[in-house]
Amino acid sequence: MAGRLQDRVMLVIGAGSIGPGWGNGKASAVLAAREGARVFAVDINGEAAEETAGIIRGEGHEARAYQCDATDSGAVRQMVANCVDVYGTVDILHHNVGIVPLGGPVELAEEDWNRAVAVNLTSSYLTCKHVLPVMSAQRRGVVLVTGSIAGIRYTGVPYVAYSTTKAAVMQLCQSVAMQYADQGIRANTILPGLMDTPFIYQGLSKGYSEGDTEKMVAMRNAQCPTGQMGDAWDVAHAAVFLASDEAKYITGHDLVVDGGITCRYA
Repeated sequence: MAGRLQDRVMLVIGAGSIGPGWGNGKASAVLAAREGARVFAVDINGEAAEETAGIIRGEGHEARAYQCDATDSGAVRQMVANCVDVYGTVDILHHNVGIVPLGGPVELAEEDWNRAVAVNLTSSYLTCKHVLPVMSAQRRGVVLVTGSIAGIRYTGVPYVAYSTTKAAVMQLCQSVAMQYADQGIRANTILPGLMDTPFIYQGLSKGYSEGDTEKMVAMRNAQCPTGQMGDAWDVAHAAVFLASDEAKYITGHDLVVDGGITCRYA
């Protein structure tokens, strides 16, 4: 079905890509625009947000770029207000933010733990805090948060802060889903598995292969039952589905997008 998000306003937090190629938020923003959404593309890196918005506009669709630190409540409040000023509302919130400091409880520095909690979890809370009143007033809306299978399985790499915060966002979404279900608002979490996106090239190889990026990619591909990692478009298609009316009776759900790897980990 074409135009599944026609005329809806989608606020994408983390719409830029951390490096060359397609990150989950970037792909989700572009695919949503192709399905008719007007996209408010937000990233802490303003240039990255503008790159995504530029791709969308270059394809003949509507998008605005906005720079925001999603861990700052005042900045998030202003971001939502700006989106409403530009597009009149927020129909879909897609939170796609995360960092992966390596280390278990002993090795991980306290400041790195606190930063991960702020970026991965508190930003999810803050975006919901400031977007939900808009959705509640119109009695409709969709909240999507990108989690990770690391929130439900140990994937072989010690990143306790990432795993813990990604587990927590699932309960955040379930709590929102239950509190707002009778107001026409749905909330779901997308749990990507091992994905080949720019995100994994930002130091994750230290946890797999002592910094050998090619070896890390080979190891991650070998872990997957399909023989290769997924990509950002797999997440984007899941996001568009959950945001659309095709998923109107799906809320409080954790949608695993992992090529079957959690069956192997079970």
